[in-house]
Amino acid sequence: MNCYDCPDIIATPAVAVCVRCGAAVCREHAHQSHVLVQDVNGTGRATHDEPLRHITCLACHKTEVS
Repeated sequence: MNCYDCPDIIATPAVAVCVRCGAAVCREHAHQSHVLVQDVNGTGRATHDEPLRHITCLACHKTEVS
């Protein structure tokens, strides 16, 4: 699978898939961040100690931070 955002003349292998839109992305077009995972626990929420890796394409990342 090749990167969705790279030009068609350059076939760059994808290394991840965007969690928002599902586009395959190479290392250059991927944005990695971390989010805390929360579960419903009784009447409240429990937050896990380890953050979850969150990989998005650059277009979805721009939308998330705007």
